[in-house]
Amino acid sequence: MPAPKKKSKQDPHAFRRQRLTRLRKAIRAVDCDAALLTNANDIRYITGFSGEDSYAVVSSRSVVVISDFRFEEDLGVVDGIANVHLRKGVIVDAVRTVVGDINPDALAVQSEHVTVGLRAKLAKAVGAKRLKPTTGLLNQLRLIKDDAEIRTIRKAVKVQQRALLETLETIKPGQSEAQVAALLEYNMKLGGASGTSFPSIVAASANSSKPHAVPGTTKIRANQPLLIDWGAKVDGYCSDMTRTFNLGRWSKRMREVYEVVLEAQLAAIKAVEPGVTTREVDSVARSIIADAGYGDRFGHGLGHGIGLDIHEGPSVAQRDETTLKPGMIVTIEPGVYLPGVGGVRIEDDILVTATGASNLCSLPKTLDWATR
Repeated sequence: MPAPKKKSKQDPHAFRRQRLTRLRKAIRAVDCDAALLTNANDIRYITGFSGEDSYAVVSSRSVVVISDFRFEEDLGVVDGIANVHLRKGVIVDAVRTVVGDINPDALAVQSEHVTVGLRAKLAKAVGAKRLKPTTGLLNQLRLIKDDAEIRTIRKAVKVQQRALLETLETIKPGQSEAQVAALLEYNMKLGGASGTSFPSIVAASANSSKPHAVPGTTKIRANQPLLIDWGAKVDGYCSDMTRTFNLGRWSKRMREVYEVVLEAQLAAIKAVEPGVTTREVDSVARSIIADAGYGDRFGHGLGHGIGLDIHEGPSVAQRDETTLKPGMIVTIEPGVYLPGVGGVRIEDDILVTATGASNLCSLPKTLDWATR
């Protein structure tokens, strides 16, 4: 009887190696030999390491993560994809050492993530002529989510949805916005989230007309809108949803607003497909809201990309002309806000597929379901 074939070990960094190949191509495209990554989420994207106060230097032959003693054990995650330089002094001195070993002619630095003060220190450490400011070095790479990222964002969506359903069972008039927000965030963490994608928004009554309201002592009231915008973070990746409720009867005007916003959101989601621009998708929702007479009360973009950051490319707005491609994940979140009265926003996370789009969110959003 022949011996069973041994299963080949899968490379845990296979998807990161693909990202690294694309990054090296981007580095060459800006006429550099290496890049200094100072943005924590970019470092995590390439290496899997997420400790703070750490940098990474990427060249054609190596990746070196610069960190310190606090993360000595955590840095094991980069084994096989990067080397580690544990600094004992200030981080700029460690950069001097690592860059000196590589000796690149041109070192790309992330202008949007480097302060004026840090740039001056880097110039002194490695030579001003060697530094080459770049913008968006990894932005284009991170626009398209790979299978591992999509799976993780799906997990985050499941966590946040379950947490809201658990929280809804306990919501009643008389509770404060802050109480509901605290319970919602507790339920997300209890359900597997490492944290929230952003500080949860729970806005009751007229506060729901403020797109980024901060939960406070305002009490939830019957027959008044209650807007909840929340997101879970799982393995570093964010999800983002909004639902608007009413604990009782809707006023005639707020019922109309809800139906307009829902129509706009459904139409915009239907418009999402490869080859369509983000501006075109935004226009679909914006025209429906404008035709209903609320155009001046929809003052923000229709959505944004999500990933390791809660707000990343592409922007789904009138000012953005990004062409949608398979693998992009964007929020679709139209809203209408009436100061002193209330507001409605409905938001889902949408994955662009090869043939159209897939809604990663499954919570209902009909008017009947939003009436508690």
